Amino acid sequence: MEVPCVRVTREAGEATRTTLADADLIDDDYEIAVEDGWLYIPVTDPDAVQAVLEDGEIVTRTVDERDTQTTPADLLSFEPSYERLGRAALIDEDDSERAREIADAILESDLPVETVLNKASKVKGETRVRDWELLAGENTEVVHREYGCEFVLDLAEVYFSPRLATERNRVAEQVTEGEHAFDMFAGVGPFIIPFANRGAECVGVDINADAIDYLRENARRNGVEDRVTAINDDVRDVATDYENWADRIMMNLPHSADAFLESAVTLAGDDCVLHYYDIQHEDDPFGPGERAIRAAAEPEYDVTVETRHTVRSYAPHELNVCLDVRLEH
Repeated sequence: MEVPCVRVTREAGEATRTTLADADLIDDDYEIAVEDGWLYIPVTDPDAVQAVLEDGEIVTRTVDERDTQTTPADLLSFEPSYERLGRAALIDEDDSERAREIADAILESDLPVETVLNKASKVKGETRVRDWELLAGENTEVVHREYGCEFVLDLAEVYFSPRLATERNRVAEQVTEGEHAFDMFAGVGPFIIPFANRGAECVGVDINADAIDYLRENARRNGVEDRVTAINDDVRDVATDYENWADRIMMNLPHSADAFLESAVTLAGDDCVLHYYDIQHEDDPFGPGERAIRAAAEPEYDVTVETRHTVRSYAPHELNVCLDVRLEH
């Protein structure tokens, strides 16, 4: 079967394979191929490879399927649903016996997983965390890698969604060196760490003290601590300190971001891009957000909606969307 592969010389093969493995980008469903002095390493996300390997050449070629890989489904009578986050598997099962069965199968499979966590509550409270049942492993702290960046976080103490990796990269690719980027709800830094990695000067604010501690640690891990300022506070109390400072503002707080638009306008510089996330009914997913932004920013700013982007389906008939909006004096 034809799949995307990184093509490297045999001499560089082991170093490249290690880098890709550390970033969790190797497609374990296929074998690594060797031909005419070249190695072909199957990968899961060609776009992410470019962020990890400076000289990685992506080609499409036929490689053999790996027939020794045992999956959880091979050990069960059904296909289990789970998410991977670093070396943790996240499941969502109300039935404790079924959860235990899935956890055992995940651990017995060939997946590189050490921890299995079952969701024990909805996201709740001001800090948007949830309860977890630890089915395997030592604790709820994980190390996650995406698009060349590494994040350590405790799922029981902070909010983090691995499903937004592609969206985070979409925004990060717009960032240019030297710009001022402000994340109003920064969490452990999944937006601003990549921004800083691209040369932006960043400020991240979060009301969750644990998230800010992890943000500082992640800035250090990724070598960008000199370009990241982390603040534990309500962003509405911080905005005046950075009045007219931001070239780019992140507002990833669906359901309630509109309550913070006055602060966003305070933060915005003379030419600023606002990334506003919302969850709305599919009949009018972008209208409420756009009207709220215009009400807050006009006439002080000219408001131009540059992108109306659907991030994902959130619930039946509800969409998680993003408006990329330019504010200009």
